[in-house]
Amino acid sequence: MSQTVQVKNVGLRGVTVADTKISFIDGDNGILLYRGYRIEELAEASTFMEVAYLILYGVLPDKKTLEDFENRVRGARSLPDYVVDNLGNLPQNAAPMDVLQSSIAALSMSDPDLNEDSRSANVNMAIRLLARMPVLVAAWHRISQGLDPLPSDDALSHAENFLWQFHGKKPDAEMARDLDTCLVLHADHTFNASTFACREVVSTRAHMYAGVCAGIGALSGSLHGGANARVMRMLLELELEKDIPGWVKRELDGGGKIMGMGHAVYKTMDPRAKFLKSMAERLGQKTNQERWHELSTQIEEYGIQAFRDRGKMNILPNVDFYSAPVYHIMGIPFDFMTPIFAISRVSGWCAHIIEEKFADAQEKPALYRPKAEYVGEYCGLTGCEYEPIEERKGE
Repeated sequence: MSQTVQVKNVGLRGVTVADTKISFIDGDNGILLYRGYRIEELAEASTFMEVAYLILYGVLPDKKTLEDFENRVRGARSLPDYVVDNLGNLPQNAAPMDVLQSSIAALSMSDPDLNEDSRSANVNMAIRLLARMPVLVAAWHRISQGLDPLPSDDALSHAENFLWQFHGKKPDAEMARDLDTCLVLHADHTFNASTFACREVVSTRAHMYAGVCAGIGALSGSLHGGANARVMRMLLELELEKDIPGWVKRELDGGGKIMGMGHAVYKTMDPRAKFLKSMAERLGQKTNQERWHELSTQIEEYGIQAFRDRGKMNILPNVDFYSAPVYHIMGIPFDFMTPIFAISRVSGWCAHIIEEKFADAQEKPALYRPKAEYVGEYCGLTGCEYEPIEERKGE
């Protein structure tokens, strides 16, 4: 008599759990598509607002449609007074991702579309989240330094306005364009940990803000979005290091990791990292901060060889490896680098939430409910015998 063998896939690696039309990854060939468009072409020719529209609506907008969309985003930038007041009551040393997560939850309480779960209502919420997340991050940066938040400037683009509110001065046009490209590169990445967290939460019919809060929580982890902050800490510690090959060898021989190298999906170089690498070089030359690109490329070169010497052939830089020096050169402190990631990824999160909420009922069950294998104490079907507390012996 044959027995059914259950295969346990720890971490759900390689398990397909749903369909999506939003983005596609070919990890073997280093390909990333948003709604069918190559990330390379979008990074070169598009803008984040155009890409956000593409991800949310599924098509590229014409000029008038894009202008209307940008105006809707501009019109939604202001924060409710109670949210700003709440920021002022938080400890100044609070982690920016924790502040962002709690503030998004607070924003939900005044969203007029919160209790209407239609597609149009969810799109409205997505636009507000897209508009307000950078304002929240910039406001917290100012408040954490004892400064007042700055008002939005409607004459500025999405990236320009963020840099203005973050730094308190009108940004260099080239740097703002580079930040906009960074936002394009981070906008979506299929069923990564934070996106799956969003989809899993809203599969319960929770509202969009609950899903985005889950995404922020997942992104904050050091194995996900928090990796760029750890890359920058690594670079700062190695700023004066003369023997990078020796450091790489010592790190790996001691069981350590090279932060920002390796990816769960890509078996070649992350296509986003290629753009960020050249950006780090150009910005470094422009600002006399060439050391960060020089140091990164040395770690990359010697790291790849060291991994190959250990039989690991596909450990290459990922998006975090070069986004860290780029953001550092832009004047972004390392604890605010992951919030920048969230400012972009909220576009993908919201699109996935909408896709999850309005998926055809025949395509997947309404609720994610994986199975776990119980490996704890077992006393048969009757259960373990309960002893009154008076009869239990201490350890």
